[in-house]
Amino acid sequence: MASYFVTGTDTEIGKTFVTSQLLRTGADAGLSTLGYKPVSAGCELIDGVYSNEDARAIKAASSVSAPLEQINPIALLPPIAPHIAAQQAGVTITEDAIVQGYQQLQTYQPDLLLMEGAGGWKLPLAENLWMPEVVKALSLEVILVVGMRLGCLNHALLTADAILRDGLKLKGWVANQLDPAMPVYTENLQTLKNSMPAPLLAELPFNPSKESLQGLSSLVQKLA
Repeated sequence: MASYFVTGTDTEIGKTFVTSQLLRTGADAGLSTLGYKPVSAGCELIDGVYSNEDARAIKAASSVSAPLEQINPIALLPPIAPHIAAQQAGVTITEDAIVQGYQQLQTYQPDLLLMEGAGGWKLPLAENLWMPEVVKALSLEVILVVGMRLGCLNHALLTADAILRDGLKLKGWVANQLDPAMPVYTENLQTLKNSMPAPLLAELPFNPSKESLQGLSSLVQKLA
């Protein structure tokens, strides 16, 4: 089983989109795939259960059928920082809970298991607990989704540096174009190619076509 942690340079930069596309592409290539969104903040109450849109997307993209509550065991109602949402709900997020949820999904024995973070890299989960500590405990390599927009150079390079300083291996990064009118997009992309301490794994244009996503097939084979 191959497994990776998917993080991003910020919130709303396409982590779930990239995670879902990798899971779906892997399934199309004949691999069994499964996604894990251990912590979400921003849910709807559906049939008396908190349900997160990103978690539902990850479930839909996975070829292995697992209950939503296993894919997203810690689901918090307000769309705010998870540690604050947890405090308001009287819940304590623990490393053990996230690790146990990951191990539960491992029992399905998928070929590819992707764990998606929330927000950016340095995410607080509870007092004295940060998401990078959990990723390190699971010994996962990291895939960084870079939201290509003004400011992305600083955000990408600082995030990559933080990942390495935290003792994790950066498998590579995905350029996800958020702004179709981003000035000097090509020059920014080339700067990152020259400066990032890991390879560019894939480049996704704004509103990508089905054809533009076909390049993910070779990436998934390498990851698996």
